[in-house]
Amino acid sequence: MATLIGRSAELAIVDRIFDTAVARGAALLLTGEPGVGKSALLDAAASRAADKGMRVLRVTGSQFEESVSFAALNQILQPLADGIPALPARQADILQAVRGLTEGQPTELLAIANAVHVLLTHAAGESGPLALIIDDVAWLDRPSAAVLGTIARYVSTVSLALLAASRTGDESFLSSTGIRLHEVQPLDDAAAEELVAERFPAMAARVRRRLVAEARGNPLALLELPVALNDAQHTECGTLPSVLPLTERLKRVFTARVGALPDTTRSLLLLAVLDGSGELHLPQRAMGGLDALAELSPAERAGLVRVDSLTGRLVFRHPLTRSAVMELSTAAERRWGHLALASQLPHGSERRARHLASAAIGPDDEVAALLHEVAYRTLHRGDAVGAITTLLRASELSSTGAAKGRRLAEAACLGANITGDLRNVRALLDNAGRADPAGTDSLAAATAAASQLLNGEGDVDTAHRLLVGAIDNHALAEEVDDNILREALNTLLMVCFFSGRPELWSSFDNVVRLRRPRSSGRLLPVVLGAFGDPAYSALSVLDRLDELISELHQESDPVRIFGTALSAAYVDRLAGCRSALRRVVDDGRDGGAIALAIQAQFLLANDAYAGGQWDDLLEITDEGLGWCATYNYRLSACSGRFLRGLVASARGERSTAREIADRLVSWGNPRGLGALRVYSSHIRALSALGAADFDAAHRLLRAIVTPGEVQPHTPHHLWLLLDFTEAAAHTDHHDEAAAHIAAVRKTDIPSVSPRLAMLTDAAEAMATADFIDHDRFEAAIATPDAERWPFDWARIRLAYGERLRRAKGGSAARPHLEAALSTFERLGAAPWSARAANELRASGIPVHHTAPGHDRRSLLTPQERQAAQLAATGLTNKQIAAQLYLSPRTVAAHLRGVFRKLNVTSRAGLRDALTGPNP
Repeated sequence: MATLIGRSAELAIVDRIFDTAVARGAALLLTGEPGVGKSALLDAAASRAADKGMRVLRVTGSQFEESVSFAALNQILQPLADGIPALPARQADILQAVRGLTEGQPTELLAIANAVHVLLTHAAGESGPLALIIDDVAWLDRPSAAVLGTIARYVSTVSLALLAASRTGDESFLSSTGIRLHEVQPLDDAAAEELVAERFPAMAARVRRRLVAEARGNPLALLELPVALNDAQHTECGTLPSVLPLTERLKRVFTARVGALPDTTRSLLLLAVLDGSGELHLPQRAMGGLDALAELSPAERAGLVRVDSLTGRLVFRHPLTRSAVMELSTAAERRWGHLALASQLPHGSERRARHLASAAIGPDDEVAALLHEVAYRTLHRGDAVGAITTLLRASELSSTGAAKGRRLAEAACLGANITGDLRNVRALLDNAGRADPAGTDSLAAATAAASQLLNGEGDVDTAHRLLVGAIDNHALAEEVDDNILREALNTLLMVCFFSGRPELWSSFDNVVRLRRPRSSGRLLPVVLGAFGDPAYSALSVLDRLDELISELHQESDPVRIFGTALSAAYVDRLAGCRSALRRVVDDGRDGGAIALAIQAQFLLANDAYAGGQWDDLLEITDEGLGWCATYNYRLSACSGRFLRGLVASARGERSTAREIADRLVSWGNPRGLGALRVYSSHIRALSALGAADFDAAHRLLRAIVTPGEVQPHTPHHLWLLLDFTEAAAHTDHHDEAAAHIAAVRKTDIPSVSPRLAMLTDAAEAMATADFIDHDRFEAAIATPDAERWPFDWARIRLAYGERLRRAKGGSAARPHLEAALSTFERLGAAPWSARAANELRASGIPVHHTAPGHDRRSLLTPQERQAAQLAATGLTNKQIAAQLYLSPRTVAAHLRGVFRKLNVTSRAGLRDALTGPNP
């Protein structure tokens, strides 16, 4: 039998009842609202009782047999019939008469109850403890109920577990017996999500969360509500109704009491459901000013609604009561309701536009235009999915093919760039093309197609041609939507970045000069300066960027959050964007703007790399890469893989690093993705530097860095400053290193951030061939808060220590080398730890990989320690992942770090390493 989700507490109670029944009888009545899962619990209890060796007897009440005497009791007697002849004659005759097998009439109920008690005692003595499981006790026929009530009172005298279920508030034969009650509560949100995800795995996360909210933990509703939705609605390709429809099973549960209300009360409830705000004044005005509280009294008495005494708001006691009100209304009544509400709202109101749209029967261009405006207001509030849904409804109400096609293309554009399911973009564009064949070259259509080509296929050339052509064609058109132009420029920005070609950036500059969206405000120049060309243009926009970052706590538009954080990426300001980026990620988890959530994940991972939070980086990118695979974001996935490749290189996982680098370049080169070629070289060069293979590192970096020249629009070269200088200096290319630093000093780079100033000072010190530049090294090491960038800082300490040691300054080198070694060990950067340790040994200093008396186990992060402790008990990675709510891949990464830090090679050594003396 399938495991019940979220019912471990109830099953534990049932198990205790069964265990008690072995020695003496026990009884329990489960109560709860309709559909809460009482019957499922009884089914599970029957299975568990059978597994314990108990004989299971089942009785189910039925409203159709409620008038048939002893119908329920015969459900017990039938399976025990073979034991009846062995009873004393009087009891046997009574029970056979109850079964209708003799001509005699059943005697008084007390005698029948006594005979049943004797039969149950006899059966328990023959086969062991019994489990009597009774469902829907309120529907048992009266004679059976009376007999079973007597059995319940004296259950302790029989080796019997009596387990029954009834709706909360229903009177039954058990109500006066004094047996224990347990009310079955609705599932909590986590269990409800798990139940829906298990039964409907293809359902979009946002749809699932909507159903969970509406069902309010009712398992029947959780399993039935999806049945009433079509496939398109399951995957968010179709619009969900504001009030979810009910299946026939749910109608039987939720509509009976609503149907019994007076007509005026039902009309008022319908207006309240359509309004959705909970405020009573608008429905009251729409009903002509009647006394709303008086008219709601029947619904309050029926337990369907309540009016909050503090706020005066109308509260439905269960969300599906709203659905029941809708189910019992006609189309004409619903249209009347929407129009009545719209008539009470001001012109220009978003709520008025939505009510008019819901009341519209055919095309209505005026309402479609209102909805079009509403869609972009919704987008700027942060609800991208809601914006697309509104655009789709506006397209349905459009009377001309041109208007319909334009709105469908805009929905595709937002879907490609923001909500992120590239699988739906093509279908929307096809629909737009069929509605308006002449509009296939519109800016919205071109942006959607370019985004799909860029993110799904990595085709930067075609995407660039589409975008520049469409923007040129529409640059002077007054009707171009500012929001669509913004999305077009955002897509073109990423085309230019991933192409890695300065000439494409110049075309971007020309486009921006020609037409800049009014809504971009202060953001577009900041993105172009700080992200597009930080070496030459960042300094002029940093004040504006810092302002934008300081305002992120109140920013709801995910596009602006992403644009601001993107601008911060290469100028070391991502720390100020973390909270806002996490909000974007959370929205993606809830089924919102998934495309931006992916980018936000990788920006957070970018920040984690610089801050030395490498285990967090692996966890973040693991989720992001999963989204990329699900939604076909192949190019975005390369950013996540690149960051994982850097960590693998730094930690000496050379085969993993090589595999990632190969994958990036083999996918990027045929598509002209210069950024991926730089990513690949960066990973390989860092791996070579860690292994002290400076010739290989220099060869790799020399292919992408031109000494003496800092090319514009090459933002990632800021990450290569220290790498190139170290490789050049170690291979006696001091002239190249010096030329490169001189070129860097002529740009804005050292003034952009303390980290870049630190790296510039350190690189200049490394480039100096004839003497040790103590001033530059010391300045770099003394950078305020330098430990915020632990890997960079430790590399600088290592470089300084190497030079001091080789200049016979072993004692001066020691603190730098030991600081570097300690930091590298904490990061798990094994090859760099080895380099530092070798330098210390060459100085004649004994190497302790941790400080004297320091417990190596303290090097473990909290998650590493948890994973190690669970692995030491014998759990698999999958089992550990389930307990820690991580992916198995992340658990594996944590355990690799544990093995390295504790110097063990297998799980067998973990227990001793964790519990024994200092390893």
